[in-house]
Amino acid sequence: MRGRRLPRAFYARPALDVTADLIGKILVHRAPAGETAGVNVEVEAYIGESDPACHAAPGPTPRNRPLYGAPGYAYVYLNYGIHALVNVVAEPAGSPAAILIRALDPTIGIPLMRRRRSVPGKGVVAMRADAPDAELCRGPGNLTRAMGITLGDNMRDLTGGQLFILDAGLARPVAWSERIGIRVGTESRWRGYDPESRAVSGPRRR
Repeated sequence: MRGRRLPRAFYARPALDVTADLIGKILVHRAPAGETAGVNVEVEAYIGESDPACHAAPGPTPRNRPLYGAPGYAYVYLNYGIHALVNVVAEPAGSPAAILIRALDPTIGIPLMRRRRSVPGKGVVAMRADAPDAELCRGPGNLTRAMGITLGDNMRDLTGGQLFILDAGLARPVAWSERIGIRVGTESRWRGYDPESRAVSGPRRR
C-alpha cells in the first residue's frame, strides 16, 4: 500500500479540520489473517464535554480515557454490546474529541472482508454473497467487522504499523450534514462524506 502515513501532527488540530481532511485518506489494518484497507468516505466528529452526543459529555471516565489522551490514537468501543466502532482521537491532549469512521470504499483485502462479513453473529446478519463491494464497509459496525478491528485495537497508536491511515494523494469531494444514528446533538453538521461514493451509509446530497 503506497502513501504517506499520517503523522501525529495531522490529528493534533481542530476536530472539524481533521474530519474534513480524513475524507480520501486510506485506513489500513494489518492482522494475522491479512491486510485490509479502504478509502474514508464518511466520518463524524464528536467534540468536547459540551457535545451531548460525545462520550466525553459526562466528564472523564475509565471508558472515555482515550479521548483525553494524545491525538493520533484509536478509540474503539462496543456499541449496544454488538459492534466495535473505531474512532480517531483528535485535538491536543486534554481536549476530548474523536472522529467516528462510518464508511470506507474497500481497496485491499476484499476477499478477506467478504469472508468476515459472511459469518453471522450476535445481532449481526451475514452479508449475502452477491452483495457489491460498496456494501462491505458501509456503516461503522460493518466496517470494523470487515476490517477485523476489535476492542483489542482500542488505544492503538495510529502512527504505528498495525492500524494506521495513509495519505495517497486521493482527491475526494466533501459534503456536510447533520450527524446520524444519534438522538441528541443532531443539529451539529459534523458529518463529512464523499457525495459521489456508493459506500456512504447515510443520505448523500451533491
